[in-house]
Amino acid sequence: MPHSSLCGTIQSMKAIITVVGADKVGIIAKVSAYLANHAINIVDITQTILSGNFVMMMMVDFENADIAIDEARKDLTESCAALGVEANIMNERVFSQMHRI
Repeated sequence: MPHSSLCGTIQSMKAIITVVGADKVGIIAKVSAYLANHAINIVDITQTILSGNFVMMMMVDFENADIAIDEARKDLTESCAALGVEANIMNERVFSQMHRI
């Protein structure tokens, strides 16, 4: 069941997930499994190794998610920290406004 917020429901809300840190086996698997378990759809994904660091960006859609973005942010931050990488989730509109020229 979708959660509501001050700005309306999270339905159709897209978010950007970034994950950065030392490369190791299982980072994409752990993040993807978490998203699948909460019905958060991966719309687009890119990842690379930059100067020995794993760097991943995902566009995800919370339309059918069973959790709110704030809860997902907390959960992913904690589980990724256990892997030694830093994760963040930001509303796509906020991300776009921050990166406008």
